[in-house]
Amino acid sequence: MGFVMAEKIEVSLPMQSGSPESSAEPSPSEALKKSTEKIDETIIDVASENQEYRLYKARFTGLVALVLLNIVAAMSWPWFGPISNNMAADFDISLDQVNWLGNIVALVYLPTALVIPPIISRYGIRRCCDIGAVMMILSAWVRYAGTARSLSSGGAYALLMFGQFFASIAQPIYQVMGPKYSETWFNLNGRTTATMIIAISNPFGGALGQLISPLVGTSRQSILVLGIISTVAAPLVFLIRSAPPTPPTYAASKKPLSLVSLCRAMLGLEVEPAARMTRRERLDFTIIVLLFGVLVASTNGFSVLSNEILQPVGYSSDLSGFMGACLLLAGMVAAIASAPLFDRVFTHHLAVSSKILLPFVAVGWFSLIWAVRPDNTIALFIIMGVIGVCSLPMLAIGMELACEVTRNPDGSSAIIWFSGNLFAVAFVLIAGALRAGPNASPPLNLKRYLIFEGIVDMAVCSTVFLLKGAQVRKALDEEKTQHARAHS
Repeated sequence: MGFVMAEKIEVSLPMQSGSPESSAEPSPSEALKKSTEKIDETIIDVASENQEYRLYKARFTGLVALVLLNIVAAMSWPWFGPISNNMAADFDISLDQVNWLGNIVALVYLPTALVIPPIISRYGIRRCCDIGAVMMILSAWVRYAGTARSLSSGGAYALLMFGQFFASIAQPIYQVMGPKYSETWFNLNGRTTATMIIAISNPFGGALGQLISPLVGTSRQSILVLGIISTVAAPLVFLIRSAPPTPPTYAASKKPLSLVSLCRAMLGLEVEPAARMTRRERLDFTIIVLLFGVLVASTNGFSVLSNEILQPVGYSSDLSGFMGACLLLAGMVAAIASAPLFDRVFTHHLAVSSKILLPFVAVGWFSLIWAVRPDNTIALFIIMGVIGVCSLPMLAIGMELACEVTRNPDGSSAIIWFSGNLFAVAFVLIAGALRAGPNASPPLNLKRYLIFEGIVDMAVCSTVFLLKGAQVRKALDEEKTQHARAHS
């Protein structure tokens, strides 16, 4: 790195108060302050042009740890979906009460997601991960305490809910920080891939949860297994570091923007220059938040409700879990395969990719209105596979596009995951309200919920064609990286 030299900026003091134009001029102190700000901005700009960028192998160790923690933290939400009927029978509770073991994760997720960006800004990525590890351990054993047979059904349910409360804090920590971690540690050739891997690790954890929970014995044994997995995974947090000594890109070298500045920018209020958003960018971010929220809610809602949707029409708990897992695992394979392509081939075409993939997702959810019927196993597995292949890569695409239009990775990630969980709670509650009665044919079916979900997904996904998604952050990073290489 060379020496940083600032341009000379002349400071012109305003006319004296007795002059005719004094009312239109700032005071001497204000003029001096503005001039000082200009000097500071010039120094920063010149410094950024001479910035050195480096990559560290420690980024992979932290990535692996973060992915594994994300997988385990994600298991708690859909864990009880495939065994909902067994849970209701063993603990003498209703299906709606079982659903609330998933709903509480989404509800607590909402405020937790919004406090994660300030925690990261103040204490760093590592300290935020430490909080998540402690919450995972607490959730594991408080939840297991609720399995004691000496407890009443109300007491057991209270401990299960309390354990899920702690799990609700752990999950968003490892999920929301994905784009921030990738921006902090990875360059342009790996940032989207890192975001993709972290993003899909959460639904992968959900898929594992759906596969494991019905296969490990009774519902009480299932809860013990989840507690052991959570406890074993928690020490992985020691492999995660907050930031490298030298940033990998220009974006990583900048002071992080606050969540408050993003909210003010979205409202069109005055913010610092780095946080400003054009009207087009505000519209794009609104579309991304809406799309992300509804599609995450559809996937997570199916994970929670899979047994309740499929069992009334003749499918077993195991088969219901396998179908939910098919959606998530097929999507995970597609996301892993496509991530390098989005980093190196389609790197400037994230919005176009969204317009290609999302119509297939919408049609897939819409088709379940007719596909969920007896003896239609193969067709259901195909539909789940198509939805997964087209929707899970959209997690990373959505998060990266949100970062591009806001230049605020942790703030934008918090907001879009907030929307996903808010819609998920709404979808599960709506499913309970739309469930058919015990005298319906078949009893307790969710046909009306599938109609609601299909129509909403079709309507919301149509907004993707209004998305422009200019990748401003990437363009600036490329420009600064080229400049640094030219002067190295």
